Amino acid sequence: MKPKIIYMGTAEFAVPSLKILVENNYPICGVVTQPDRPKGRGQHLRSSPVKVYAQTKQIPLYQPEKVKNEDFLKLFNQLEPEMVVVAAFGQILPKEIIEGPRYGCINVHPSLLPSYRGAAPINWALIHGEEKTGITIMQMDEGIDSGPILLKEETLIRPCETFGELNLRLSIMGAKLLLKTIRMIMDNTVVKTRQDASLATYAPRLTREIGLINWDSDVNRIVNLIRGLSPVPCAYTFLDGKKLRIFKATGEITLTTAAPGSIVEASENALKIAARDGCLCLIEVQLESKKRMNYRDFLRGCHIKANSILK
Repeated sequence: MKPKIIYMGTAEFAVPSLKILVENNYPICGVVTQPDRPKGRGQHLRSSPVKVYAQTKQIPLYQPEKVKNEDFLKLFNQLEPEMVVVAAFGQILPKEIIEGPRYGCINVHPSLLPSYRGAAPINWALIHGEEKTGITIMQMDEGIDSGPILLKEETLIRPCETFGELNLRLSIMGAKLLLKTIRMIMDNTVVKTRQDASLATYAPRLTREIGLINWDSDVNRIVNLIRGLSPVPCAYTFLDGKKLRIFKATGEITLTTAAPGSIVEASENALKIAARDGCLCLIEVQLESKKRMNYRDFLRGCHIKANSILK
């Protein structure tokens, strides 16, 4: 038996989980995603990745501003789902949705709960320099990622792996683990494990200010910040008053007398910036109003003044 499912997701992370349900012929009675939002320089309305996929499969699509609104809850009850699956959705669910379906409401969460509860677990795991992370499939309750754990799978974080790369890898892991979990729920073989709240850590929503690099920090800390925010929202600094986004960088821990933020070297060999305990070698950057490019192309088109300092 395959339960009738309402799927709730928005971000790119949520697409593989929806896709695997469709490919395995689970009855999806509706996909719920965030309303189209203005994005980019022109502020044009843009559909979520989940909406784009759902439309290609002609799945009924709903975009309520708030899922707790009475009109949507009435619709939800009319659809009579037996299970709700949630992945990177972006709204807090009311009790009626969490507790209404026969087989409950399950969430695909990209961390090893109870670590990194919240909106940005992949970003914060990288920013904090974690060596491993994973996927947790949990039964949702009214708390923030605090429900019972159904299944969990861990993976080592690869050296230099960025948010974009890890997000893709975990999304595929999550889809496979979701399918396994649903099968176990239907076979009545899944075991629920309560989370230890005393071990909980949090991954709050990212703000624009988090991405500003403090060059008077340790090299590894800056590298991890860049990894955790690449490609979006992206770590940044300022060069002669213009925003310089940094997508990739490596670190060298070495003695240096240069002031933090100073450009130590700008040549075909390297673009090095001084930090507290060494230098960062910038690999991919994007200057305000320009395209993303490697440091060599950047230096060919940008005449850096002597003794320039990034701030």
